[in-house]
Amino acid sequence: MSAIASYRALLRIVGPAYVLVAFLGRIPLAMSQLGVLVLVSETTGRYGVGGAAAGILAVSNAIGAPIFGSLTDRIGQRPVVLAQSLMGALGLAGIVAVTDPGASQATIFAMAAVAGFAIPQVGPLARVRWRPITKDKGDQRRLVDAAFSYEGAADEASFVLGPAAIGVLAIIAEPSGALLAAAALLAIFGSWFAIHPTSALVARRTVTGTGGSEPLWTGAFVVLVMAQLCVGMIFGSVQTGTTVLATSEGQPGRAGLIHAVLGVGSVIAGLAITGLPERVLYATRMAVASVGLLILTSPLLLVDSLPALITVIALMGFAVAPYMISNFALAGILVPVRKVSTAMTMLAGATGIGYAIGAALAGRLADANDHTSAFAVTVAAAGLAVVIALVSNRALREAVPVDQGY
Repeated sequence: MSAIASYRALLRIVGPAYVLVAFLGRIPLAMSQLGVLVLVSETTGRYGVGGAAAGILAVSNAIGAPIFGSLTDRIGQRPVVLAQSLMGALGLAGIVAVTDPGASQATIFAMAAVAGFAIPQVGPLARVRWRPITKDKGDQRRLVDAAFSYEGAADEASFVLGPAAIGVLAIIAEPSGALLAAAALLAIFGSWFAIHPTSALVARRTVTGTGGSEPLWTGAFVVLVMAQLCVGMIFGSVQTGTTVLATSEGQPGRAGLIHAVLGVGSVIAGLAITGLPERVLYATRMAVASVGLLILTSPLLLVDSLPALITVIALMGFAVAPYMISNFALAGILVPVRKVSTAMTMLAGATGIGYAIGAALAGRLADANDHTSAFAVTVAAAGLAVVIALVSNRALREAVPVDQGY
């Protein structure tokens, strides 16, 4: 089955409405961090406060994701994601309500923490649904391959469109309107994703699946968590280095758009990777993609202009998506069925924690030196990803897939 045929088959099986809802349901998370940064910074006149609020939202989301993921493994996605969507929407609206020039920083930070903790990780949870969705629908391995490739591309696209939407809406409807739009999207499409009929498939699987006593924290899963931590560090340090270089060239407003270029290559590569033959194992894809990351990030150490940076970042994206897709796909087959949601959201959380670490390290080095020092964190993280992938390659190849019970 070709890649195009696989995507067509998925659309026939699940319907275009689900694909659209699952995509739009993840956009608010992509909008929230930049939305909070812009709103709080502009309202208080202090970028430090805005950055802290955005960071608190990101870290609290990384903490909450595996907690709610574990809960969905126990009682199903529908009640959990529905509650998260409504709570997260109220939290984002609450940030708008409490943010004014004389607002207490503690109040803003507390509301950012509540909102971040509640916002659901729709992307990872959507991945969990594809195996039961494609059960008895033909070549399931190829269909799941295509589904995971699409999900990787959709995640990248959301993190391009989300910040872009904030930028446009902040001009049209002020920063507060932009964040309220994110809240509305979450309330509508997050809730729709929660109650979509596919959520019942996950609930049935949770009840009838096996593997409840098998451990989540195997050696293989630790490797995948570390791998996603590296990806997060790459994201955080690249965004920081880009901001530093753009600011030094007198164009700070372009930093977000330049960083978004990373998602373009990732979307293309993510959609194309499903065309690889099945004999190319996920562990092999992960190793090759990690080497690609190191090769494609290394030129960042030589970049000294925005045009050069745009070129390098655009090429980097072609390694990012294959690497992340391989990690999530490995988790999907190596983790016990009753803990798949926990695993997927934990990988997403690890990415968020990595982002915070990468941004913090890059920021400190950039303050002491320049943008090249920030990008050194990116290259170091890519190098660590290579070491992790190569050292663990044999173990991942030999790891015994868990019977998913489908």
